[in-house]
Amino acid sequence: MTETNWLARRLAAIRTSKQRTGDAAEQRALLYLQEQGLQLLQRSFLCKGGEIDLIMRDGKYLVFVEVRQRSSKQFGGAIASVTSSKQKRLVHAAQVYLQNVKPIPACRFDLVAIEGEELIWLKNVISA
Repeated sequence: MTETNWLARRLAAIRTSKQRTGDAAEQRALLYLQEQGLQLLQRSFLCKGGEIDLIMRDGKYLVFVEVRQRSSKQFGGAIASVTSSKQKRLVHAAQVYLQNVKPIPACRFDLVAIEGEELIWLKNVISA
């Protein structure tokens, strides 16, 4: 076993149950979006002040995808969990990402909300 494989396994083993659940939701969303024809560019883009779960290409659009999962619609469900402060952090992270993209393509923000077994894909949910 290489050192890189060992490290990856070790890091995966120490993730919390909540993190593993989030990882599974992101994987489910990714597979769904790929089935719809989107192409993955990057997973888990992190910067100071924000994070983007998935960055994908949909034709001419660069798509920043937020994935939210809730076990039920109680308390508003996954869609309602994307607060205005979360939206601001998403926009900030997208602006940081776009600093290294030339020319800047048309962009949109999508949300994949998973509530129980239901997956809902909402396109262009944030007006930046």
